[in-house]
Amino acid sequence: MSRIAHRMAQLKDQGRKALIPYVTAGFPAPGITPALMHGMVAAGADVIELGVPFSDPSADGPVIQKAGEQALRAGIGLAQVLEMVREFRREDAATPIVLMGYANPIERYDQLHAAVPGSASDNTTDSAFVQDAAQAGVDGLVVVDYPPEECAGFAARLSAHGLDLIFLLAPTSTDERIAQVAQLASGYVYYVSLKGVTGAATLDPGAVQAMLPRIRRHVRIPVGVGFGIRDAASARAVGQVADAVVIGTRIIELIGAAPPERAVDAVAGFLREIRTALDS
Repeated sequence: MSRIAHRMAQLKDQGRKALIPYVTAGFPAPGITPALMHGMVAAGADVIELGVPFSDPSADGPVIQKAGEQALRAGIGLAQVLEMVREFRREDAATPIVLMGYANPIERYDQLHAAVPGSASDNTTDSAFVQDAAQAGVDGLVVVDYPPEECAGFAARLSAHGLDLIFLLAPTSTDERIAQVAQLASGYVYYVSLKGVTGAATLDPGAVQAMLPRIRRHVRIPVGVGFGIRDAASARAVGQVADAVVIGTRIIELIGAAPPERAVDAVAGFLREIRTALDS
């Protein structure tokens, strides 16, 4: 059982919902990310999504795009993100970490680190990235632009190293698409509650409640919901129907608005409110 699956099973036994905060690695400064991660765990986070900065994101709204651009200017790439995970793991061996990003940095990493050439759909080669991610202490990946029909081999390589591949579903996902994702997904699936990018609109809890039974007809692993969750009220509403609540844009806004020395406290204070709402 993966670290993510174990954590989700624990929460289910306790009758609790997973709180999954997202932060962009290296924002607002390279050295702050491990401290932010520890602060979020202390405030009640169950899983951490760590964003890998990328120059051409397709799913990120302007707030997360700006954070990623700042991290890129500071020299943060996938190798630096893995080092941040290693540093976090020196003190925390239990909290699952999910890297969220895009295919290009992963494939470029393999090119630069002498991986055996192969594509995401090639099940006969291994991946330097997958090996290094597992050794660093990563537990799962969300790769926004790896569709399920193109990455069966990638999912198999991750599974061989104990990592989960987490897929996105959207309001426009058909039953056929949901079933296709269900064949490969592990850890949890991530339902994007809005049509658009992160931070683009206001959450509609009724629409989420209507969609989740369709997803669960095919998906047997936990379902997390993100995009549009900004406060305790919206988190509580989603937590009534989902297994996990994912929050990103609001956290990045809080980090950006706080003095660097206060960023950890600002995020931790916010997450404590969310944790209390989910547990109430």
